[in-house]
Amino acid sequence: MWLVLAFTSAMLLGFYDVFKKMSLKDNAVIPVLFLNTVFCSLIFLPLVLLSSAGVLQPGNTLYIPTPAPSHHLYIIIKSAIVLSSWICAYYGLKHLPITIASPINATRPILVLLGAIFVFGEQLNVWQWAGVIVSIIAFGLISVSGRKEGISLKHSIWIWLIIAGTMIGAISGLYDKYLMQYQHLDKMAVQSWYNFYQAAMMGLVLLFIWRPQRVSGKTVGFKWRWTIPLISIFLSVADFCYFFALSYPDALISVVSLVRRSGVVVGFICGWLFFKEKNIKTKAIDLLFVIIAMVLLWIGSQN
Repeated sequence: MWLVLAFTSAMLLGFYDVFKKMSLKDNAVIPVLFLNTVFCSLIFLPLVLLSSAGVLQPGNTLYIPTPAPSHHLYIIIKSAIVLSSWICAYYGLKHLPITIASPINATRPILVLLGAIFVFGEQLNVWQWAGVIVSIIAFGLISVSGRKEGISLKHSIWIWLIIAGTMIGAISGLYDKYLMQYQHLDKMAVQSWYNFYQAAMMGLVLLFIWRPQRVSGKTVGFKWRWTIPLISIFLSVADFCYFFALSYPDALISVVSLVRRSGVVVGFICGWLFFKEKNIKTKAIDLLFVIIAMVLLWIGSQN
């Protein structure tokens, strides 16, 4: 069952990227991201209230414990990290083909692995180093594919924003490990409360940064699209499936993490079929190298 949940999470994450791309096309990034954080908060708010009221009890799959007062600062830091990653990724995805942006983002586990070397002193084996090398090759191939569409790795700010978003996302993954293993925070508590803090942060950004620029005509206007709430719904359900899969005693986190990144294939196929993006055959080779890197990483984690 846990493997089914892992594949479900991967599929939902793939469509999450697609709905982001559809929502951001010719649209203002900040309002879309603000609404994403609001909708995610609204999804978790009833669960938090029901848990606080005792309707949901510990042991229930949907139960969310109340964080200790000292833990809220850690969650606020988590919110700032994730929000920084999302802002970079949203702006990058808006201006880049999804068939380029998604494979870059899919290399996040490799960056987490490298970060673990320096932060937690972890050691890589031969298979894991092979995965790192293949991912570097994949980055080079993606750069070549981008140049064919006039996107230069050296000069395109959007490529660098996607890379920055991926790197900050990797930092978030390392910070999650710190919160769970060293501060013993509950995963569901972190997932729910960091959404609340993100909504508050994005509200301030919307009010004091985006709105004055919009009034002065320095930025594009916001257009409502039905895909905007789907971003939050698919992300929240994908994360729920991920954590639910890990709750099974026989679940292998290395397998679940690898399967979860395979959602990039969904975004890639949609970029080909629905967005009519170019150079699909060449980009498919790029994606293949990313997948090979993930498989090598998984093999290394089994040793």
